[in-house]
Amino acid sequence: MIPKRMESFLKEKLPDETWENRLRVDGGRRYLEFSRTDVDQLARLGVEVDDLGPRLVVCMWDEESQYEIGGYLVIDNLAMGRPSMGGIRMLPDVTPSTIHNLARGMTLKNAASDLPYGGGKSGIVARRSLTPQEHDEVVRGFAHLIYAYHDVFLPGPDVGTDDADMKIVAIENGLDNALSKPVEMGGNQIVNLGATAGGLVIALQALLEEMPRLKVLSQFADLHIPSPEEITVLIQGFGAVGAHVSRILEDRIPGARVVGISDALGYLYDRSGLPVERLFRLWLEQGRVTQPFYQEYVQPPASGEFYKYSNAPNDLLRESAFCLIPATPVANYLDIDSTTHPSITVDKMGDWRLIIEGANTYSPDKLRRAAKARLERVVYREKGVLIATDYLVNSGGVIYAAQEHLIKTPYHLRIPDEMLGDRSAVEQWLNEHRRELTELAEKRRIAGEAQREKIIRRNMKEFIDQLIMDPDMLPCEAAERISVRRVAAGESERTAADIMIPMPSISLHNSIQEAASMLYDQGSPIIAVVAENGELVGVVTEWDITRAMALGLSPNERVVDIMTREVVSAIPSDNLLDVIRKLEYHRISAIPVVDQGSVIGMVSTDILARKSLLRLLKSRT
Repeated sequence: MIPKRMESFLKEKLPDETWENRLRVDGGRRYLEFSRTDVDQLARLGVEVDDLGPRLVVCMWDEESQYEIGGYLVIDNLAMGRPSMGGIRMLPDVTPSTIHNLARGMTLKNAASDLPYGGGKSGIVARRSLTPQEHDEVVRGFAHLIYAYHDVFLPGPDVGTDDADMKIVAIENGLDNALSKPVEMGGNQIVNLGATAGGLVIALQALLEEMPRLKVLSQFADLHIPSPEEITVLIQGFGAVGAHVSRILEDRIPGARVVGISDALGYLYDRSGLPVERLFRLWLEQGRVTQPFYQEYVQPPASGEFYKYSNAPNDLLRESAFCLIPATPVANYLDIDSTTHPSITVDKMGDWRLIIEGANTYSPDKLRRAAKARLERVVYREKGVLIATDYLVNSGGVIYAAQEHLIKTPYHLRIPDEMLGDRSAVEQWLNEHRRELTELAEKRRIAGEAQREKIIRRNMKEFIDQLIMDPDMLPCEAAERISVRRVAAGESERTAADIMIPMPSISLHNSIQEAASMLYDQGSPIIAVVAENGELVGVVTEWDITRAMALGLSPNERVVDIMTREVVSAIPSDNLLDVIRKLEYHRISAIPVVDQGSVIGMVSTDILARKSLLRLLKSRT
């Protein structure tokens, strides 16, 4: 059944005719799909269309389940590659607008991380009071819903979901259709490994080295870079990211102190440094730490220790430290006035010199972008606080997760299709292949660790470079320019082989009806016609089918009679820009990639979205 909150939202936003005309039924599953051309309908859902996207917005639910299973999927852009990659957020109040904001952030994050994936995100509408069994069943049901889009969306964990949930998705949909899986599935568990948190600490390390160069800017003329023993950090949101930041910080920057943390129950502060190891253990055991720690260890106060506790979590941002790390799922942690309901306003913020945005704060919304720029004009230019933009620094998780797709799962280590959904059978199969899958997981972990270090350090150097070269540039503008460079580099370096996707094929002797069915079932704009020796002899497009029907040809006639024989094709080594030129010049929707006469894949007009991405980002820098 559709979640009540989701149903009331959609009923309020969409007219009855939209439900009647757009509802796609697949058994008990229901899908309302909108493309970027559906500007009015998307506007009703709070999603604004621009040159970048979104490509696809889906409202989906399971009508026949005894549980309330439903949510949203947004494929923002496939410019960097196909499929898109993003997490599954699970909260009561997710909306299409929320998921679109997050998906856009993934578009920029994947570009800045130089990953060959588009930006996407999904969200499950679920109440907070689910039992563990209900939670698992909702995740399982949602896995079935999003499988319909497995060719364009790779899910990972996000707020409200974790690595155990990705195991459920993988059991239902296959190992290659979920990211951040457990080690026994060959995965990089980004939460347990602290992949995102580690990236934030790497960013801090890199900025400590790079920030002295900012002294050429007037607002940083008196900048003092502290020694490791002088570094103090506030962590807003002591959860999956924030807790691991505290742990990793002690290992990578010995002497640095976490002086304040917050969670939903309040905030703790101690100017001499909080007992991170004790707090981390408490987080593992209970999830929330500020109030339990205060009640157990601070009342009465421990001898020689000074702790401050408040049940107002946002008041943490009144405290001072060298670095603030927002790591709570609240995008609006700081603003110049209270009308947008930020965690705190600039006039009440503590004294900081650096903000490293662990939370996803980016939004494509024009008003929020303008608000971000206004904030940075005050905080960065006037107060001399450097703001390291979210998608430049919190990409550690997505970099780790991407290795599960970049380093392919060997065919013999993929769960047999007939086992999918059978939990006991899959568990037995995983146990039989445990050694090889564990070795694969370690290979992927090492690759993720190296890539994370390389990418985030490079981003921080380029970030400071941009700010120094143009004193009028804001941090948010510098971050977008870095993404532009990644996209531009991708255009010049990638080849057809790097970006091609599988191309459906059919023989000369198949019927027009069979060709039409294949085009529809596989959602492909084009299919290859191959001879008995596998050589490409033509292609069939939707136009060919339409023309055949207009001429009154029987659906039983052969495709050889209607196919396009003069095929425009590419070879695997063709440069990406050359492929784009062919698509544009010939005004075709897809192009086969041919190697020695045989079709090995195709490139579709999805790749043209890369040009839109480049144009859009250039217009903003």
